[in-house]
Amino acid sequence: MPIPKEEIERQQRADAMKLKLSDLDHQFQTVKLGGGQARIDKEHSKGKLTARERLSLLMDAHEAVLEVGAFSGHGMYKEHGGCPGGGCVVVIGKVSGVRCIAVANDATVKAGAWFPITGKKHLRAQELAFEFHLPIVYLVDSAGVYLPMQDEIFPDKEHFGRIFRNNARLSAAGIPQLAAVMGSCVAGGAYLPIMSDESIIVQGTGSIFLAGPYLVKAAIGEDVGAEDLGGADMHGSISGVVDHVVQNDREALDLLRKLMAQRAGRPSPATTTVRPRPIQKAMKMPCFLSCPPLAEKPMKPGTFCPPWSTTATLPNSNAIMARPCCAQQRALTVGAWALSPTKEPW
Repeated sequence: MPIPKEEIERQQRADAMKLKLSDLDHQFQTVKLGGGQARIDKEHSKGKLTARERLSLLMDAHEAVLEVGAFSGHGMYKEHGGCPGGGCVVVIGKVSGVRCIAVANDATVKAGAWFPITGKKHLRAQELAFEFHLPIVYLVDSAGVYLPMQDEIFPDKEHFGRIFRNNARLSAAGIPQLAAVMGSCVAGGAYLPIMSDESIIVQGTGSIFLAGPYLVKAAIGEDVGAEDLGGADMHGSISGVVDHVVQNDREALDLLRKLMAQRAGRPSPATTTVRPRPIQKAMKMPCFLSCPPLAEKPMKPGTFCPPWSTTATLPNSNAIMARPCCAQQRALTVGAWALSPTKEPW
């Protein structure tokens, strides 16, 4: 019995679609390599993970993960060597049971530099965080703006600078923002982790500064290393820009999962009215702290932090900065926090 013409045409269309899907998958596998295998091997030689490896460890195993904008930058900027995936990876998934959105710079693509499409992709991720009230995680490893194209990245309303405005708006909306600096964090991009609720830096590979060692040398003739200029020790013990210092990428990702777990089961600020903290809690401060003889005596902050602590176990934030301090100054700081009626600390 001859096969109907309609069936033959249906099979032809199905075969054509399978070929298209196969070609699309092949292109996606190329996108997943970012700047290429040689660049991936170079990152591994530095003791660093790639953007996709980091996201794989961050996200809950056996949970669905949706990648957003995988083909951003496809076929663009060929005269500059291309920008696979727009120079970053954006996914939506669960971290410690909390559905969130994560943005990871791909350091294999021009050292994670920001092309115009990179800024658009970051802005899209923040828009999704707003729209669906999702916590957002930034895995930062970027050389900053791609300077040959800076005139297309900085100046306009929907350009690079709007990311930092969105940082402030996300914070005002009560949407958590966590950041881990796992490589370079240069120039304008340095504001992103600083404006997050909690920031982590990796010892030895993470650095945060507006101008790197080479620009410092060119501008004022001073030789300075990246660690002294903006490494983990400097920001963890002097500037206080970061909240946590860790030893490697895996430790940073594990800490991010623990920080996100603290948000599990919390009601969404979008649907909940924040209740003012009872002012009586401020009165729990031991009265001896205000006594003149002890006002300038150094003491460990931990001796009077428990009255304001919750029953949850919280990670020790910035332990290397927790040096003995003036009890009077610290008491005033904690007292002001306790009296604040408007915002529950994350």
